[in-house]
Amino acid sequence: MNSISLRLVLAALAAAASPTAIAAPVEQLTVVSNGEKVGSVVATTDGNHVTVDFGIDNNGRGAKHRQEIDLGTTGVPTQITVNGTSLMGGPVAEEYRWSAGKATWTSQADRGSARRPDPAVYIVNDDNPYMLGIYARAALASAGGSVDVLPAGRVTIAKLRDLKISGKDGAAVDVSVYRLQGVQLNPSYLVLDGDKRLFAAFGAGDVGTTIREGFEKDVPTLGKLYTELETERMGDLQAKLAHRFTDPVRITNVRIFDPRTGQLSPLSHVVVMRNRITQIMPAQGAPAAAGEVLIDGEGGTLYPGLHDMHGHATLESGLMYLAAGVTSVRDMGNDNRFMQALLPMIDTGKVAWPRIIPSGFIEGRSPFSARYGFIPETIDDALKAVRWYADRDYAEIKLYNSFNPDWVKPVAAEAHRLGLRVSGHVPAFDTPDRVVEDGYDAIAHINQLMLGWILEPGEDTRTALRLTAMSRAGKLDLASPRVQKTVELMKRHGTALDTTAVILEQLMLSRAGEEPALSKDYLSHLPIGYQRFRKRSYVQLGGAESDADYQASFAKILDTVAMMHKSGIRLLPGTDDGTGFTVLRELELYVKAGLTPAETLHLATYGAEEYLGRTHQLGTIERGKLADFVLVAGDPTRDITAIKRPRMVVKDGMVYFPSEIYTALNIKPFTEAPTVRKPVTPVAIEAAGDPVGFGYTHIPHAD
Repeated sequence: MNSISLRLVLAALAAAASPTAIAAPVEQLTVVSNGEKVGSVVATTDGNHVTVDFGIDNNGRGAKHRQEIDLGTTGVPTQITVNGTSLMGGPVAEEYRWSAGKATWTSQADRGSARRPDPAVYIVNDDNPYMLGIYARAALASAGGSVDVLPAGRVTIAKLRDLKISGKDGAAVDVSVYRLQGVQLNPSYLVLDGDKRLFAAFGAGDVGTTIREGFEKDVPTLGKLYTELETERMGDLQAKLAHRFTDPVRITNVRIFDPRTGQLSPLSHVVVMRNRITQIMPAQGAPAAAGEVLIDGEGGTLYPGLHDMHGHATLESGLMYLAAGVTSVRDMGNDNRFMQALLPMIDTGKVAWPRIIPSGFIEGRSPFSARYGFIPETIDDALKAVRWYADRDYAEIKLYNSFNPDWVKPVAAEAHRLGLRVSGHVPAFDTPDRVVEDGYDAIAHINQLMLGWILEPGEDTRTALRLTAMSRAGKLDLASPRVQKTVELMKRHGTALDTTAVILEQLMLSRAGEEPALSKDYLSHLPIGYQRFRKRSYVQLGGAESDADYQASFAKILDTVAMMHKSGIRLLPGTDDGTGFTVLRELELYVKAGLTPAETLHLATYGAEEYLGRTHQLGTIERGKLADFVLVAGDPTRDITAIKRPRMVVKDGMVYFPSEIYTALNIKPFTEAPTVRKPVTPVAIEAAGDPVGFGYTHIPHAD
C-alpha cells in the first residue's frame, strides 16, 4: 500500500471514530454566479487536518487563499491559519489557536485571547464557504442549535426542510436545508448531506452559490428556494414591522424641509391617509379631529425620503434601507430572475422595501466579466437585451467594464428610442468623453469618471486597476484642459454622475485593525462578524508613501465632487452597498466636500426625483403627493449628522420605526420611536377619560 492510500485509510478510520468529523478525504465544490463557474472550494482531509483551497474570479476580483485547519475530537477546530489575498487583493494572514484552555487569534481586524476549557468555535475573519459547514455542525451539536463563538456573539441554526437533489449523472442525494444566523449581518442558507457535510451554501455575501461539484445544474433550484425562504422570513418581518393605519395619521409639531428652497417651515402638522399626504397646516390653531392617529414629532424635522442612486437589491437590504430613511433605490444591476420576483413583492407590500428603479445590466464577454444580467456575444444580442428590459418596464440600461466600446452608441440609441436612460461604467479602453457623446445619461462611480483623466492608453480597467489606479489621483489638476473638457461635455449633454464616494472611502482608506471613519457612528451596534469584516485592508499597501497616496487621492475625490457640483453637473448620491448606513455617510461626505447640508439633502431627495422624472409625485412633502418622508430630531440643514438617527420612516403611507427594525435584526437601536396615540371607541373614551380632548389613549408604539 502506497503512502497516499495509507493516508486515505487512516482518514477514513479517523472519520468513523468521530461522528462529527468529515468522512470524505476530498470535497470539491463549485462557486456559481449567474449560471457560470467563477470559483472553487477544494477541501482535503488527512486525519484531523483539513486543507482548504478557495478562489474566486468574478468581475476582475475575488479572494484567493489557503486555509489549514486542525480539528479537535468534537469536530471544532483547535488551530486555523489562512494565507492569501482578500477580495481586492489585500493580504490575508490570519491565525487561531486553542491549547491548554486558552484561545488566541490574530486577523486583519483584531487580535485577542480568551480562556476556554474546551475548544470554542472561532469565526474566521477571512473565511470561505467550507467554514460555514463547521459552524453549522458545531451549532447542531449544541443544545437548542445555538453555540457561543469567538471573538464574541452566538451562532444559531434552524432546520427548514429536507430535499432530494440529483446531479448530472441522475444520482439523487438526500439533503437538508438550514438557516445559519450570527456569522454576518444577514443569514446564510446551507444544504448539508446525511453526514452533515456541506453540500451547498447560498444567500449571503457576494460570493455566489457554492455547490458540490457535479450538481451545478441545481443552482437555479437553490436560487428559487432562497427566494422562497427569504420571502417567508421577510414577509413575517414586514407583518410585524410595517404599521398600516385605516384612520388618518397626523404627525404633529414638525418642521418640514423643502429641498427646493433649502428652508424649514414653522412648526406644522402633516396628515396622511393611506399612501397620500392629505393636509399640511400650521401647528398653531390646528386641532386634531376625532378618529385620527397622532404621532408627536416633538419639534423635529420631517424631510422627504432619501435615495440610494446606486444600489444592488437583496431581499434583506430593504429593511436596512428603510431604517436609514431611504425610500427609493435605483438598482444598478442584478440577477434578472431575482429582480422579476422582487418587483411584484414590493408592489403588493409583501416585503419591506423602498421604491425600486431597476436598471438592466449588460456586460461584455471577457475573462473579467461580471456575471449579472446579459452578456451578449453580438451587437444584435445586445439590442435584444435592451428590448427585453424595455418590455419589462426597466427604467435604465447599465453598461459595464467589458462591454464593447463600439456598441455603446447603437445600444444607447435603441434604449433612448424605447424610453430608457443609459448609464454605467466607462468600458475598458473607452473614455468618459466618448461615452458621453455616445449617449450616456449618467456615469456610474466617480472613479470611473476620474480614471479617464488618470490612466495611460492601454491600461485595463476590467481588473482591480479601476480601484488601485485611484492612488494617482492626488496629483490630478482639476483645472487642467483634459478635466475641464469632460466637464463641459457633460454639461452640454446633461450627463449626470452617480458618485459612490463612500465605497471608494471604504476601499481606499480602510486599514487592518482600525475602525473605518465611515462606520464609527454605527459599527459597534452591529454583529461582531460584520464589525470584524469592516476592519480590514482592501488594497495592498506598500508602506507609508502608499498610504499617503491613497489619503491624498481620496481628498481629491471630494474636491472633484465639489468641482462637479459647482460646474452644474447633476450629482446622484449612491453607495454600491445595501446597509443604508452608507447612504447617510455618502451625504456626510458631500458636506465634507463643501456642499451645504441643505444642498446635499436637495440632491438626495428632490434632485434624485428630477433625474427619475417623478417630481409630480415625490421629492417634496406636499398635499396630494405620495407619503415618503423621514422624521429626525434636530435640524439636518445645520448638522447633516442628524439624519443618522431617524425616529420614524414613512414609505407609501406605511409607518416604520427604525428602533423596531434594528431590534428585529439583532442590531442595537440608535434612537427611540416617537409617541403614538391611537383612536379608541367612544365607549372606551368615556370609560378611560379623555384628558387631551381628542379621543385618544396613549400607546408606546402603534400596531
